[in-house]
Amino acid sequence: MRVMLVEDDARVAAALATALRRRGHEVVHCPTAGSALDTFAGEPFDLILLDLNLPDGDGIDVCRTLRRKDEGVAIIAVTARAEERDRVIGLQTGADDYVVKPYSMAELNARIEAVLRRAARAAPPPSEVLTAGPVTVDVAARRVVAAGRDVALTRKEFEILAVLARTPGVVVSYDRLILAVWQTSFVGRHTLDVHVGSLRAKLDVPGLVQTVRGVGYRLAP
Repeated sequence: MRVMLVEDDARVAAALATALRRRGHEVVHCPTAGSALDTFAGEPFDLILLDLNLPDGDGIDVCRTLRRKDEGVAIIAVTARAEERDRVIGLQTGADDYVVKPYSMAELNARIEAVLRRAARAAPPPSEVLTAGPVTVDVAARRVVAAGRDVALTRKEFEILAVLARTPGVVVSYDRLILAVWQTSFVGRHTLDVHVGSLRAKLDVPGLVQTVRGVGYRLAP
């Protein structure tokens, strides 16, 4: 699992990163809000552990921005802010869970596993390798290859592509695609369109992801 650790305290970050790596996770440490947003823009992550007290910005704003960029990434706020109001704001902003310092690694690991179990329910089923034109989607490995190059996608971009790649040439309606990827009908069309736009840019295969106006999307057969 790829974990972004956003923590400005070097000693806390080092200890937490070591514990996570011992469990087999890949950890990228970002000590500031700016470095976290820059790193997230260029790399996909499965989980973000986010301190809310950062030297160059409020972690709540960072959480809001990260959630806006990727609806599917798991975010756990890890902070000394213990007031109920802070917890509510953190969860409303987009955090999947909220852990108050000091905490034990046993508690944090349990919360990480619980959050990832919830996220996994929305993931595409394993043991599938899908092909559409020059694009191959390995569902189990969560790997996408387009025209011979690996493409890093966010969780939601990957799931959108997987849904479309299962039936190339067939139009998938906006509503069906939203329900399949977000597991809810309350996500707006604009959110879907933004993710599809980002997916197209990353794949860089003109004409592959097609819009059928007023209906939905399809992959070119």
